[in-house]
Amino acid sequence: MEQEICYSIIVVCLNSGQRLYDTIDSILEQTYPNYEVIIKDGGSKDGSVKALAERYTDTRLHVYTKKDSGIYDAMNQAIALANGTYFLFLNTGDSFYHTNVLEKVTAEIKKLQKEGHRADIVYGNLYHKMQKTVIYASPEINDFTCYRNVPCHQTCFYHKTMFGIRAYRPEYTVRADYEHFLWCFYKQKAEILYIPVVVAVYEGGGYSETKKNQKRSAYQHREIVVHYLGKKKADRYRLLLLLTLAPLRGAIASNQHLSGIYNKIKKVIYKIQKKANR
Repeated sequence: MEQEICYSIIVVCLNSGQRLYDTIDSILEQTYPNYEVIIKDGGSKDGSVKALAERYTDTRLHVYTKKDSGIYDAMNQAIALANGTYFLFLNTGDSFYHTNVLEKVTAEIKKLQKEGHRADIVYGNLYHKMQKTVIYASPEINDFTCYRNVPCHQTCFYHKTMFGIRAYRPEYTVRADYEHFLWCFYKQKAEILYIPVVVAVYEGGGYSETKKNQKRSAYQHREIVVHYLGKKKADRYRLLLLLTLAPLRGAIASNQHLSGIYNKIKKVIYKIQKKANR
């Protein structure tokens, strides 16, 4: 008998207020019923976590409060409590794109498994709320993808085995999810597969997007890519991005008026590349 897929939806929070409820509501609206919600609270003082017991009666919600050293330490604590087959991390303020996301993802995973795939990590697309557009993920994970643009963690479903040996490294205060993705790909030889599903709505203006953390992000990105790709290859990709006007394309992609057109063009390019690689 085929084993039913269970999901652990991990939400870490600290004084998140209404944004926490918005995220939980979107999870509880899912038509696919086989999931648990791990709410890891770092010690909120705004009353939002205390009110959860009155607001929700769903037994799939599990709330844990414990001090942590930051977002990735909080995620690691939640991982240790999770019992699902696949883990998904949704930040407070983010939500599922549609009520049938988990249903669609389950169908895609089962299809891949029937075709003989392990499907260690499956990922889809992201809707950016501030830019009002779908951001399409690259359908292929390779060295260049790993250097430039890995899928957002809100769209990645990790099989529990991907955290069996180790979890996130909190010393990468902004890029631990990125480092872990590369570790899965290069060290664990994970099978990472794209599915044509818009998974999540990203609120925008997240932790890594502050000016201070953007500088940290750049430094940590450099350290991580040199470790996994080697300095020579990392330098080559860095030059390639400069020559192909990556900063300008990034500005266009983040512009509210131009991002929609940009991402539609990107989707077409990805389709062409996928056909060419067959």
